[in-house]
Amino acid sequence: MKKQLTALILLILFFSQGHAQDSKLDHRKLKEASDKYKESSITHRRFKHIDIMPLVIKRRANKDFQVEELGKSVEGREIYQLAYGNGQKRVMLWSQMHGNESTATMSLMDIFNFLEGKNDGFDAIRKAIEDNLDLRFIPMVNPDGAEAFKRRNAYDIDLNRDAIHLTSPEARILKGARDNFEPEYGFNLHDQQIYYNAVNTAKPATISVLAPAFNFEKDINEVRERALKVIVGMNEVLQEIIPGQVGKYDDGFEPRAFGDNFQKWGTSTILIESGGYPGDPDKQYIRELNFIIILNALYEIATQQYGQYAVEDYFEIPDNDTKLVDLMLRNVTIKRDDLEYKVDLGIRRREVEADSAYYTESSILDLGDLSVYYGYEELDAEGYVMTEGKVWTPAMDMKLSQKEAIEMLEKGFLGVTYDFYPDKIHDLPINILLENDEYKSGHTVGSTANFFLEKDGEKHYAVVNGYLVDLRNPEVEGVRMRVY
Repeated sequence: MKKQLTALILLILFFSQGHAQDSKLDHRKLKEASDKYKESSITHRRFKHIDIMPLVIKRRANKDFQVEELGKSVEGREIYQLAYGNGQKRVMLWSQMHGNESTATMSLMDIFNFLEGKNDGFDAIRKAIEDNLDLRFIPMVNPDGAEAFKRRNAYDIDLNRDAIHLTSPEARILKGARDNFEPEYGFNLHDQQIYYNAVNTAKPATISVLAPAFNFEKDINEVRERALKVIVGMNEVLQEIIPGQVGKYDDGFEPRAFGDNFQKWGTSTILIESGGYPGDPDKQYIRELNFIIILNALYEIATQQYGQYAVEDYFEIPDNDTKLVDLMLRNVTIKRDDLEYKVDLGIRRREVEADSAYYTESSILDLGDLSVYYGYEELDAEGYVMTEGKVWTPAMDMKLSQKEAIEMLEKGFLGVTYDFYPDKIHDLPINILLENDEYKSGHTVGSTANFFLEKDGEKHYAVVNGYLVDLRNPEVEGVRMRVY
């Protein structure tokens, strides 16, 4: 009783100081918390099991956490569960079931830091969560996939399609944790490709959500209704921060998936998918968004505020679509043989893992009338003609600088040759060739995007492996290419 009164007093003080209105948390204050408690040892999304293990194990020394090894992955990596809270409402959160979907794992590390804080203006939030919730966190369900930064586990099985057969030890661990704890609420934390957009808009679905169905009829029972309402509360917060950038997954029942089965087994399950945001390749801003909406959702479950939301508002969230590309070129003229025609070109770049690093490979996704597609970067190329580039064939004996690479582009070269190059991956906006004396290119679907855009005989733009370089104002960042 004394603890409950203390929590009530803290909440009254928190709200009376203007930190919330109508008993809701202020997303600006949650951002402050995210900034304050961001785990500084993780700065990019390609971290490994060994990187987060110290952050998990050290919580054994904190009496507010209980750390338990649930089992080991196919390759013998430990999978841990962290418990926090003394309340009656049981909540489970699990992340990185797919090894290359790491955004929420970063956010969970930040949330652990937050829950350990005190005397910082956020004690009322912590008290509400600690006294009302019994939390179980399982970060990095698929550590072997994380090691190779790939979706599937070491058996090459998609764990999110192994909820029934339980072929993989990781799937058995997750199912066992669920059965032992029997959570009332579950947060299924994933990443989606960055090319999802909110339907009929150019805005990326930076966060996508789903309260999965528990049967083919997509019925709504009490369990699913709770999940729907929690998501409406999350969406309200997100619309204040990233308006129009939330998407909703199709709720068709997938009988093999963990989320759908958690819902079927009686756990109100909320799927959060982290998508794309301009200028955030390592998803550090989206990490912050995860922190905000997860913490807000836990608070609303703890205080039962989510009950105020209407189920109908969930279905007003725009559907997901996949109409985004990295680079959209509108109205490009292509000349070949005796043909001349004008098209839109949609170009995507995919990441390829290589030696604990990665490079990108581009391709023309589609061409023609792409008026229903949108680009993270767009150029109206009206009046521009696609032209081929040249290769500098005398083997170079020194590395080019960024400035020198641009100068090669200005001279019409899209590739340069070397007899030896010390690196396998580079950041120069030009093709570096070792074993080949030509680079991949073309003007058809599937072709690598390497060409110039020329107007009145002058090359104004270079497209190098899908990266757009304005030769009149050459500022290029984020290039990652392999040596051919």
